[in-house]
Amino acid sequence: MLTFAKAFTLPGYPDELPPGEYQIVVEEELLLGVSFEAYRRTATYLTVSGKGSQVGRTELRLTNEKDLEWALGRDRVNSETRKNSEAALSPLEDLI
Repeated sequence: MLTFAKAFTLPGYPDELPPGEYQIVVEEELLLGVSFEAYRRTATYLTVSGKGSQVGRTELRLTNEKDLEWALGRDRVNSETRKNSEAALSPLEDLI
């Protein structure tokens, strides 16, 4: 599960996704011919639940670790910027 605090986008998809929790589905295949059990990742998907007229519909969006890390990094930066802005300070914090 990944949690986004703010709306985000993923490369290759034009629409913005709302903040919330998203399930990640990873497909792997067993590597044959090695002396130990090993797997190779073949695909990574982000599970997107439908909203509005699309309620009940679930979509698996093909993505990769790099794009997910990029989106999470942007989410963290945006969240930290908002937390540290002067508008977010309470009157008591202004006095310190």
